[in-house]
Amino acid sequence: MSKKTLWFVLSLLTAFTFLLSACGNTGGSTGGSTGGSTGSSQQLAVGIVLPTKDEPRWIQDETRFREALQQAGYQVEILFSQGSSAKEKENVEALLAKGIKVLIICPHDGTAAAAAAAAARAAGVKVIVKVISYDRLIRETDAVDYYVTFDSIAVGAQQAQYLVDNASGSGNPLYLYAGAASDNNAFLFFEGAWKVLQPKIVAGTFVIKNSSEAVALQNKLDLTRDEMAKILGQITTNWDFNTAKNLAEANLTAASAADKGKVYILAPNDGTARAIADAFAADKDVTQYFVTGQDAEKASVQYIIDGRQSMTVFKDVRTLVKDAISAAVALLENKQPTSRGSYNNGKIDVPAIQSPVVTVTRDNVRAALIDSGYYSASDFTNLP
Repeated sequence: MSKKTLWFVLSLLTAFTFLLSACGNTGGSTGGSTGGSTGSSQQLAVGIVLPTKDEPRWIQDETRFREALQQAGYQVEILFSQGSSAKEKENVEALLAKGIKVLIICPHDGTAAAAAAAAARAAGVKVIVKVISYDRLIRETDAVDYYVTFDSIAVGAQQAQYLVDNASGSGNPLYLYAGAASDNNAFLFFEGAWKVLQPKIVAGTFVIKNSSEAVALQNKLDLTRDEMAKILGQITTNWDFNTAKNLAEANLTAASAADKGKVYILAPNDGTARAIADAFAADKDVTQYFVTGQDAEKASVQYIIDGRQSMTVFKDVRTLVKDAISAAVALLENKQPTSRGSYNNGKIDVPAIQSPVVTVTRDNVRAALIDSGYYSASDFTNLP
């Protein structure tokens, strides 16, 4: 055999061997994971769907999820639904098509998201997809494996307890506000707050000024979801700054001077708290106000330092993201995450992985947010 012929034969054998090797690696290309011991770096392990890019909270979560999962050796893709349940389902389907094994979804609308969760569960025919409902509970479906959350009822309870602790005497004007009726958390926050406030309303410490539905139900401690929905229909801010501001201004316009003075305000989160606080501060008949919040947003921390917002409930999203990632990794390794308690979503009791919450006021803002490393002191002025 000539050298030229031998070289040709060896080239064919080399090419054939390469082809066999390449074909042998295609079987895992849709397995959905990367890094570690779970497969090729081209595989997608975790898909995450967050509700919107328009709030700082979710941008922070995106960064933390991406960095932590990539550091753990897993490929992740993160999509945003921008307040659309249809886009949310489209995002889930796009991630399923890429072969994810774990879906982490924070739903825009907890009930509407059931269709997206069901699509993920149905995809289990081809690949095992575990659904983790993140921060907001997906409702009315059995296609949810775990719920990673803060203790939402405790959030509302801490907000209400702050108002109670700062009230004295009787007849104190109480203004109630809530989140979006499409968000299950809004109901949980309100439930926690109502159970603390209601006995004080009955005792006369507080008088509700901006919800006829709440007044009609004020003698009832345990409200049904439908009863809470009636109240939320009057006091919802839809988690929107402008909606909150307009509603607060409308409430103040309708109220008499006697319904103002020193007032107590249940605001559902920091964005709405700042909007509502600005409206009450601008009313000449309001002499003092106490207003709640949650999320410890930088702008609200500065408001608290400046005396323009009274408190916030600090939910350390570093812990929540860590808990969600730990649950996802456990599922990828065919292990069971450790749950603590459960939440009924209207269909099943979903095992819950709950993170703690902390009340932050001007008195403990440095210890809670600066010393813990969550924020830098340089982020604020006049820090106590």
